[in-house]
Amino acid sequence: MGYRNVTGNDGKKAIEPDPEVAPIVAKLFRWYATGEHSLKEVTRMARAEGLVYRKSGNKVPVSTVHSILRNRIYTGQFDWNGQRYQGKHEPLVPIELWERVQGVMDGRNAKKPKRAKHNFAFSGLIACSKCGCSVVGEIKKQKYIYYHCTGYADKCQGNPASCRRKHVREEVLEQQFTEMLGRLRFDDEVLDWVREALRASHADERQEHEAAIKRLEAEHKRLGERINAMYVDKLDGRVDTAFFDKMSAEWREEQNRCLRDIERHQNAEQSYMNEGVALLELARNAQSLFERQDAREKRRLLNFVLSNCTWDDGEVVATFRQPFDLLAETTAIASLSGGNDGGNSAKSEIWLGYQDSNLE
Repeated sequence: MGYRNVTGNDGKKAIEPDPEVAPIVAKLFRWYATGEHSLKEVTRMARAEGLVYRKSGNKVPVSTVHSILRNRIYTGQFDWNGQRYQGKHEPLVPIELWERVQGVMDGRNAKKPKRAKHNFAFSGLIACSKCGCSVVGEIKKQKYIYYHCTGYADKCQGNPASCRRKHVREEVLEQQFTEMLGRLRFDDEVLDWVREALRASHADERQEHEAAIKRLEAEHKRLGERINAMYVDKLDGRVDTAFFDKMSAEWREEQNRCLRDIERHQNAEQSYMNEGVALLELARNAQSLFERQDAREKRRLLNFVLSNCTWDDGEVVATFRQPFDLLAETTAIASLSGGNDGGNSAKSEIWLGYQDSNLE
């Protein structure tokens, strides 16, 4: 779902985004990636947007939504006979978003704790490093919040209680997360360097979009000329009406696809810098935002910035998601360089190298 079968100019079968269903499928991934909605909830939301089976008109069940969210094809890739391939079709979601959805789904499958009555800031966010079970919060003496491993699974090496007996105060976890987010805080000098690298990568990005737009405009023009030429053949009796109607309809549909792709490239080019600057501001202020947010917003921020959070005897270990990992590395280099030119060069090379790898 989200794609439809088409026949290319070379006569080969292919798939392209369904203009009605593809936007709803993309929303499914964005909704579920937040971790705030269950499969049933996102299914209801998708139905409200109009997600139904095209032929029957029946409502799409939860099982189909589950299959959609698990299917790698929406990233532009696909698996076949144990191998992964890069398809020629247009992706509906970025690979980072797809991977985030898999993480949320795996987390829900790995733990089945009862829904907590209290909105603990870090419940469900951290996994036990020893057994992989979820680390959850509970209130002691009606005022202190402690976290411990659920110890549900048989993964606890025959002794689930060994994990459950270990507790950590919420204040300790909060302090550790605060220190992690502090690694993203940088001064104006670093901000200028990252902005400069962003502008340099934006130039390459803009050239790619402009080249793609030119190709699509040329294709749109070529199809129009083909329709006009066939119309002349129709008037001269060399082509019958039925054949003209069939071919012109296919070519006009191709023209519409070109226009949609042109609009997509134009929107992507316009939003690239805005999104980049917004991420910079979020990273720079992440620590101060975290310190003054409520439990729910703390969890949302950490889910957005961090991944693979684990807990081992009171110590939290996590990795930064892209591109926050590069921001943290750039900030660390800035603190070591002491403002010398060599450090500035290293910062720029790291950020530009990261951008180049993404463009490839």
